[in-house]
Amino acid sequence: MTTPDVKINTPTVKVEDPVNVNIKNAKKRIAVMSGKGGVGKTTISVNLALGLAKKGKRVGLLDADLTGPNVAKMLGLEGQRAMMTEKGILPVEHIPGLQVFSMSFLMESSDSPVIWRGPLKMGAIKQFMSDVLWDEMDYLIVDLPPGTGDEALSVAQLLTEPSAIVVTTPQEVALLDSRKSINFARALKMDLLGVVENMSGMECPHCGESIDLFGVGGGEKAAKEMDVNFLGRVPIDPEMVINGDSGSPAIDNDGSNSQKALNSILDKVIVL
Repeated sequence: MTTPDVKINTPTVKVEDPVNVNIKNAKKRIAVMSGKGGVGKTTISVNLALGLAKKGKRVGLLDADLTGPNVAKMLGLEGQRAMMTEKGILPVEHIPGLQVFSMSFLMESSDSPVIWRGPLKMGAIKQFMSDVLWDEMDYLIVDLPPGTGDEALSVAQLLTEPSAIVVTTPQEVALLDSRKSINFARALKMDLLGVVENMSGMECPHCGESIDLFGVGGGEKAAKEMDVNFLGRVPIDPEMVINGDSGSPAIDNDGSNSQKALNSILDKVIVL
């Protein structure tokens, strides 16, 4: 007598990635990128996050620029230290609705260099996403270092359904690199929300005439050529520099041209 084969159906147990467990409640995950340094990417990230929080959104801001973390400085949080608990690391609250985490919260001094190779950077970013106890969020804004290297790749691969905003300045040398960021986002199947043109013209404080220090319109032209949304341009504003250095972002500078430009960009981001 032969014994019939018995097939036992065992349920498949899906083990969630700890990265997505802690940030799964973020309805939108936006990486702010730039092809090169010095275009004001962190300034846009900080003002975007703070502006969204001021509009009643629940926002997380992750500073993924491990070797040059400036988010804390621009939000007046420099010197803060991360609180460790048995369950994980607590982000720092800036205002109600805005939680922040940065490498600078783990450093003994703002002058201490982070001398790490790629694998360490990738591991740190994963830990910031999986071990930081983010509250429920409408938006997670990730401020990336310039370029398309380890940090950008880590964020694009670790986040579920990531979106991207590319920041550039109007001059051609910046636009060349911004196109690379656009193509990077497309290659990684990120939802490309659009391009922001920063440092776009300047109003003379004496006569009120427009001065095109780096030109105007280059970012908009590149966005059109590459079939990407143009989110808007932010002018050069000396007050914006002072605001960033003092920990009071330009989005708080009522009536300024930079605040008006940033709010216009925010309105577009919210509906995308």
